[in-house]
Amino acid sequence: MLERINAFLWGPLMPAILACAGLWFTAGTGFLQIRRFGAIFTRTLGGGKKNVSKGARISPYAAMSTALASCVGTGNIAGVAAALVMGGPGALFWMWVSAFLSMATKYAEVSLAVRFRRGVGGVWRGGPMYYIEHGLGPRLKWLGAAFAVICLAASMGTGNITQTGALAAALGDAFGVPPALTGAAVVLIAGATIFGGMSGVSRVSERLVPFMTLLYLAGSAAVLVYNAGNILPCLKTITASAFGLRQAGGGALGFTMARAMRHGVARGVFSNEAGMGTSPMAHAAADAESPCAQGLWGALEVFVDTLLMCTLTGLVIMVSGVFTPGAPGTAGGLDGTALTGLAFSSVFGAAGRGFVAVSISLFAVTSVMGWSCYGEVCCAYLFGTRRLPLFVYRCAYLSVAFIGATMDMGRVWALSDFFTVTMLLPNLAAILLLSPEVFAMTREGFAKKKRKIWGT
Repeated sequence: MLERINAFLWGPLMPAILACAGLWFTAGTGFLQIRRFGAIFTRTLGGGKKNVSKGARISPYAAMSTALASCVGTGNIAGVAAALVMGGPGALFWMWVSAFLSMATKYAEVSLAVRFRRGVGGVWRGGPMYYIEHGLGPRLKWLGAAFAVICLAASMGTGNITQTGALAAALGDAFGVPPALTGAAVVLIAGATIFGGMSGVSRVSERLVPFMTLLYLAGSAAVLVYNAGNILPCLKTITASAFGLRQAGGGALGFTMARAMRHGVARGVFSNEAGMGTSPMAHAAADAESPCAQGLWGALEVFVDTLLMCTLTGLVIMVSGVFTPGAPGTAGGLDGTALTGLAFSSVFGAAGRGFVAVSISLFAVTSVMGWSCYGEVCCAYLFGTRRLPLFVYRCAYLSVAFIGATMDMGRVWALSDFFTVTMLLPNLAAILLLSPEVFAMTREGFAKKKRKIWGT
């Protein structure tokens, strides 16, 4: 039943809506991800001391790390493999297109989150609920509350069960670790952090995210260098498959292209969360220089998560030769963890599965911690600063993390797709309605030649 609902929701309409939204923000911001590509890096990572958190202050870099911790999860390993299996190599192409456009979408929603954030309990709180209520007007406060409720449910599913489930599969495949033991370990590790709130998670994230990103990049680069001769043929296969050019007949061509788009866009959005409204909650807590300055961090987040990390996973699987499009038995289940492990094992031997298990352990645990922050922001919006609802949420969140380690991953991915689209619809509607605000802020930044923000 859920699969049929997802097939309808993620049919041709949703990729088209996401693409149009991305094109709208790309054009309205003056093709930000092209014209300001250099500034996205120099005015974020090149910020020096401004990127250091002090006390309760959350730096722009720490906020981005918290958001990236939730983005760089099992979707970058298991999700990409699942997209290849279910959508074919062409899914990677549409993941790239989606990510390029999503850089502008993420810039827009992060800018709006900082623009309309509010001080709650002595800290900054922001996100879709706040820019819906304070940007679109109090009459739509019910829509913000509805989004908060959906996000609470999604934090349990998309940000929790999918992570622990894929982690349990990876550790079981590599080391024979029982799922229950994996779940218990996640509860202990994540629990030691999330009770410290967003500031605690951000302190861990700003140290752990660079390490795990560089580790995975190094391992992937080794596989690509070893199979360097296969890179160009694989890129040709990806491009041809994206448009169904390898299939005969118009019907087959259309079906193949639609399938590649559906799984590529869905996994891309699941990975970088652009348009979902989640990452803006982390960015809104930053000691930001301006809304648009923090928006650049949002664009960088999508680049690192999808155009870098997801691309590495997809190419590693393709160039290693362990995946044959359309052939049965090439995937280690819908979670795709075994397929990715097999790809790394083609170069590293038995250590390949261990490398994937270690990587996915880091990715999954940081994602669980990052998503807990989103649930806390929603709790604060719905229940105020009362401690009991927040304590109940944290306990329930950790309990679900344990249960998720023993669940069937096929159903888990279907559940994540459903939560993703139910969050996308109200948030996309809100940021599109508020797009004049985004464009005005962007024009002001250009007009005043704010070198410290735009690098002009």
